[in-house]
Amino acid sequence: MKNSSKSNAKSFEERLERLEKLGEKIRKTDIPLDEALAAFEEGIRLARALEKDLEKIENRIEVLMNSAEAPVDESPELELFNTDG
Repeated sequence: MKNSSKSNAKSFEERLERLEKLGEKIRKTDIPLDEALAAFEEGIRLARALEKDLEKIENRIEVLMNSAEAPVDESPELELFNTDG
């Protein structure tokens, strides 16, 4: 299962890098309009897919943080915020 996590992370990173390259390509003024439009469309698809992946990751983190394994009766230490001095 760890391999699939690594391949998903790598895939996410590769797709993010591709999105960045598409953004750079679109910003160039010397590319034909058709090519810019195709890059924009691909970028939109990538951005939406990456957003869905991030939502899944956030949901998983939220589940892990709120899991039954976490001690409920412990409160966080907030010494930094104490004003007693």
